[in-house]
Amino acid sequence: MVEKAKGIVENAKSKMQDAVDFLEEDLKSYRAGKASPSILNGITVDYYGSPMPISQVASITVPDAKTIAIQPWEKTMIAKIEKAILVANIGLTPQNNGETVRLNFPPLTEERRKELIKKAKAAGENAKVVVRNARRDAIEALKKIQKEGLPEDTEKDFEDITQKHTDEFNKKIDTLIADKEKDILTV
Repeated sequence: MVEKAKGIVENAKSKMQDAVDFLEEDLKSYRAGKASPSILNGITVDYYGSPMPISQVASITVPDAKTIAIQPWEKTMIAKIEKAILVANIGLTPQNNGETVRLNFPPLTEERRKELIKKAKAAGENAKVVVRNARRDAIEALKKIQKEGLPEDTEKDFEDITQKHTDEFNKKIDTLIADKEKDILTV
């Protein structure tokens, strides 16, 4: 029974970690005025009938803090990459010179910064909901195995461990959001 309870708590901790990892990846795609190739994550381009991530059909570099250069391995891909970026609606207009596609990052307006902070906080709240749901599911499962014979004080101990994990992951989420907010507000 104790092993089953440990498994429940570990499973909940794993779900909480997944929520934090997802949030971390999601926050990387928020444009904070600095060029970051991660903004292109999730954008696919039609490569001979198959959707491929841009990073698999071109080399992506950041020549300076405000520019991303995308050098396709085949010149025929330039128009397709431009189209994919426009369709993705990431707020950047691609420019090409026949060789490379350039994305220039304009400075963020105050309004756009507030919008990004609001979006980041919403993403953080969603991650916290996932963490709380994992805690709730774990506690319900612990109560169920308590009815099957797990001692009540042992069940309470595991509930406390689950709560500690919940607090720990909520603190990580708060830190991630605070760091991103600071990053967005940095001019």
